[in-house]
Amino acid sequence: MARPRTESQRIERESRRVIRECRDAKTQLVRFLYCGNDGVIRGKACHTRFLPSYLESGIGLTVAMQSFNMLDQLVAEGSFGPVGEIRLTPDPATFAVLPYAPRAARLLCDMITLDGTPWDACPRSFLKRMIERAARQGFVFRASFENEFTLARWENGHYIPLDESPCFSTIGMDSAAPVMTDVIEALVAQGVFPEQYYAELGPGQQELPVRFADALQAADNQITVRETTRGVAARHGLLASFAPKPFPDEAGNGAHIHFSLWGAGGEQNVFHHSGGRYGLSDIGFAFIGGVLAHLPALVALTAPTVNSYRRLQPRFWSSAYTAWGPDNREGAIRVPSQRKGIEMESTNLELKPSDPSSNPYLSLGALLAAGLDGIQNKHDPGEPTLVDPDTLSEAERSRRGIRRLPTSLGQALDALERDEVLRAALGETLAKEYLAVKRSEVRGFEGKDAAFEIEQHFYKF
Repeated sequence: MARPRTESQRIERESRRVIRECRDAKTQLVRFLYCGNDGVIRGKACHTRFLPSYLESGIGLTVAMQSFNMLDQLVAEGSFGPVGEIRLTPDPATFAVLPYAPRAARLLCDMITLDGTPWDACPRSFLKRMIERAARQGFVFRASFENEFTLARWENGHYIPLDESPCFSTIGMDSAAPVMTDVIEALVAQGVFPEQYYAELGPGQQELPVRFADALQAADNQITVRETTRGVAARHGLLASFAPKPFPDEAGNGAHIHFSLWGAGGEQNVFHHSGGRYGLSDIGFAFIGGVLAHLPALVALTAPTVNSYRRLQPRFWSSAYTAWGPDNREGAIRVPSQRKGIEMESTNLELKPSDPSSNPYLSLGALLAAGLDGIQNKHDPGEPTLVDPDTLSEAERSRRGIRRLPTSLGQALDALERDEVLRAALGETLAKEYLAVKRSEVRGFEGKDAAFEIEQHFYKF
């Protein structure tokens, strides 16, 4: 299928820029990266001598990779096997020289069929479809991920955290300063801008929220953050792990999603209403209602690993219930306080049951689909919860319509399988394959001890 002329011209212009920048940086290898159903970031690389051709055609990839799970197993129940190929087709706008990998650069890719159309099992194409759905309704979706991760060393067969410093302490900042300074510098060099940084509660744990962006850029930024943090840490002799629960008895790693909806021109935040409760508009409340209605299914995508459910526990500040409230950090959706002087710009919502093992294209696309359903059907989020929902009696939670979130990946997948709205948004091919891959992971960890689970998640995420 031929691209529109203006789009082809843009790609041709940016491809020339990519080739020029590779030459100027004396780059040898360019990585073509993607994130699959398992949430693992994978890719192939080409030598720059052959880059012009691969920018046009993409790099071949077996369709089987969308039937691979995080244990690196081809799923027997999956739809894809040894026969068939797609192309990892790069988006030239995502090109970046890698500060942590000598003479290397990267491009982020869509999965494209051999006839040039987006593959219906491609996560990045799914997010694009949801962005287009929002655009048809006059909306622009913006988001950012608030990542937590753990810095550790591998010593004597164990992961040893960098330090045991208190939450938000300057002791922790000092311990991590050499690596964090380099991480931030490398991110900025790639066009990703951290807004804050602090040492978090867990041993060796850091938090690095980045600036919000339009949804596709936000998801691309999340890939950049994960890749860069791990790459820079490795150069310091450390492992940076984004595993949801890297140590069973310590704080988990979240990737809270901050998000807002803007008008078609991108100038007016439609979640904001200066006279509304908590500064929110009716659209904002309906979006909350939609997310809460679909949240048991949504967490199958935002908290997508077996390890995720060690983190989603009551009283761990990760949220375990379908509750919302102003600055309630035990609510699944927090309404953050607006910042003085930039009230409209700073109005946003925060989804807490989300972690960095997720595929950001799937999580943002599904979050947007749930919220748009809330707007279309005028979902009422109910009354805000102004206390930790776990302190309420079961009867009181029931009265308020507050449900316990799934306590295992298997339960979340069951909810996703039942959720017609999210399944329709994903499309039958992607939904079916995602469920098959993730159910195979549930089986893959059955009967295994915590040590096996932690090890597998620690170094793959």
